[in-house]
Amino acid sequence: MMPRAKYLACRAVASVLMLAGAAAAAGPPIVASAASLRHVFPELMHTWATAGGVPPEVSFGSSGNLYRQITQGAPFELFLSADEAQAFKLVREGRTEGRGAIYGVGRLVLLVPRHSRLALDASLEDLGRAIDDRRMRRFAIANPAHAPYGRAAREALSRAALWPRLAESGRLLLAENAAQAVQFALSRGADGGLVPHALALTGRVSREARYTLIDASIHRPIAQRMVLLSRAGDETRELFRFLAGPEARRIFERFGFAAPGAGSQ
Repeated sequence: MMPRAKYLACRAVASVLMLAGAAAAAGPPIVASAASLRHVFPELMHTWATAGGVPPEVSFGSSGNLYRQITQGAPFELFLSADEAQAFKLVREGRTEGRGAIYGVGRLVLLVPRHSRLALDASLEDLGRAIDDRRMRRFAIANPAHAPYGRAAREALSRAALWPRLAESGRLLLAENAAQAVQFALSRGADGGLVPHALALTGRVSREARYTLIDASIHRPIAQRMVLLSRAGDETRELFRFLAGPEARRIFERFGFAAPGAGSQ
C-alpha cells in the first residue's frame, strides 16, 4: 500500500490540478471575430459587461484566416464569421456545438474619400469612366481569397463589368481584411473602395469620406453567422446567447447590420 505521507501528497497535487483546471474553465471567453465587427464590439461588450458578463478576449481578422487558425488548434471558443461559408465548414468538420446563428446581414458601400474625384455613384458606372479618364488611381477591397466582403466586392465589380479592368490594370489594392480595406481606401494614394457599411459609419471614416450603399442584389447576401466551438465554456455560451438576443440585435442594426430574415437562423 502507498505510505500515508505519499498518499496525502498525491491528493494535494490532484487538488491543485483540479483547481487549476476549474480556474482555466472559468476564464474569459476567447473569441475570434471578423474585422468588420471591430467598431461594434466595444458597445456590445459594454452592454454585456453592464449585465454582469465576463469581458472576452477578442482577436479580429479576416474570416478565412480565423477559420484556418481554428483548424490549426487556436483556443477560440466562439467564432463570429463575416459570412456563413467559414462557419458551416467548421460545422461540417464537427468542431462546433450546432449550426450557430446569423447575428446580422452585412451591406457593402462605395466609400469615397474627400480628396477623391470619384462620384458617389451606387451603380458604379462612374468608376468605369474614372478608369478611362484616369481620375481613379487605386481602388481598395478586402482580399476575396479569404475575406467575405472582398468576395462580395468582386461579385459587384464583375456584375458592373469592372473586375477584369481593375485587376489587369494593377489598380486594385487588396487588403488583408475589411478593416484594412477601409484604411487603404482612405489613403492618399487611393480614390475609394468597396467596404462594409458598418465600418463606414465610424467617426473617423465619416469625417474623411462619403459613402453610398451598393444595391444588395448585385452580390450574394452577406449573412454573418456565429458558431460556438466545441471547447466553449459556460461563460462563452452565455455570451453567445447575448449576441443572439434582442439587445445585441438592436446594437448590430445601429451599426449597419440588417436583421436576419424570418427562418434564417
